[in-house]
Amino acid sequence: MTIKKLSWIHLNMPRARYKQLVDQFACRIRSGELSPGTQLPTHRQLAAREGLALVTASRVYAELEQMGLVSGETGRGTFVRETALPLGHGIDQPPATEGMIDLNFNSPSIPGQTDMLRQALRQLSISGDLESLLHYQPHAGRQHERAIVATHLQQRGLKVTAEQVFLVSGAQHGLAATVMSLLQPGDVVAVDALTYSGFKVLAEVHRLELVAVAVNDAGPDLQALEQLCRKRRVKAVYTMPTLHNPLGWVMDTTQRQQLIAIARRYNLLIIEDAAYAFLADNPPPPLITLAPELTVYVSGLSKNVATGFRIGFIVAPDRCVPLIERTIRATTWNTPALMTAISCGWIEDGTVARLETEKRRDARARQSIAREALAGLDYVAHPASYFIWLRLPEEARADQIAMELIKANISVSTAEPFAIADHAPHAIRLALGSVDPDTLKTALTKVREVIGRYLY
Repeated sequence: MTIKKLSWIHLNMPRARYKQLVDQFACRIRSGELSPGTQLPTHRQLAAREGLALVTASRVYAELEQMGLVSGETGRGTFVRETALPLGHGIDQPPATEGMIDLNFNSPSIPGQTDMLRQALRQLSISGDLESLLHYQPHAGRQHERAIVATHLQQRGLKVTAEQVFLVSGAQHGLAATVMSLLQPGDVVAVDALTYSGFKVLAEVHRLELVAVAVNDAGPDLQALEQLCRKRRVKAVYTMPTLHNPLGWVMDTTQRQQLIAIARRYNLLIIEDAAYAFLADNPPPPLITLAPELTVYVSGLSKNVATGFRIGFIVAPDRCVPLIERTIRATTWNTPALMTAISCGWIEDGTVARLETEKRRDARARQSIAREALAGLDYVAHPASYFIWLRLPEEARADQIAMELIKANISVSTAEPFAIADHAPHAIRLALGSVDPDTLKTALTKVREVIGRYLY
């Protein structure tokens, strides 16, 4: 038979039955006939009703899930999703629109920071070093500025030299430079089952395979990590031991030592994300202090100074230095000299330390507002963090809650952007740091009101 005849037969064959069902369900969902939250028949019920094999019925729901129209939940069933809900927290979601109360992104700010920046720019304008800021900088940063950052990090418990410090364009760039330098597409990376959404997107872009490690309210299940390393060739573990985002835990010293023991046993690279670590009072030593030969430490000034200050730090073992420096050269050449100069000036004159103290106080005050507004609901949070992980009652669905809040001009994130498993838990993350305290109280009261409808 000729290729031409084969093509004609293919084009005129009736569409597969399961495709017709997919189209029917999609049409009914998009038209609103099947409203968000509607529970669909079980796989077996659908198969019996339509005269299909069970595997074919499962294929129908799998394709609808890939289209983002339904979600399947173990032990509960398959439900119509809220398709009007904007994309979740992370690089895919636009900033909150004007008039929207933003409980999605954190941009903590202290009164007076604008005047501080104005004064810093004046001071810099009369400095004798101004002309040098017009030229290319060394890829890892100027030596004296790396030394300033090293001293700053020593106050956080890191035993670090200037030669180990790289200046980058924010902590997210620091994570990207680390991944690009030290991992290859296809590498397996162990991560918490709920983790920072920015690393999840970064792994997708770099084609890493993220494998979830079960978590509880106190930290990761390290026995599960050990079992994973026995079964798979894990290359690295990404972790936030000091003030985890989104769950807020601080791993104790015993947990840190156990994690390091596993990393040494299986020769894992440890990527330690310390973006929010400044909020925790007197935490255990950073992992890089306990295992400097295995650990890359990443942090920055976005949360403790300002989100517009895209200055970050990488601290890495000596063997990683040439690789990371080359990646910085390939991605940004060097950090913006003007912002780096201001940032290092603020580190030296104590401004950064003062802002960190004020933001710890501010975060505690906001957590106090949240405790009062959300009393009785099931949530976890560190007492000095800028976010809350709020579990929803069995009767509630995260997408419906988020959509109801958007209609009330409140933007929140569902669990989906943070979840590594296919099926995210029904929970929302509330960012507390981007609105004034009175607005925060009003918004959290509304969150409680919406969730309360599902409790009674």
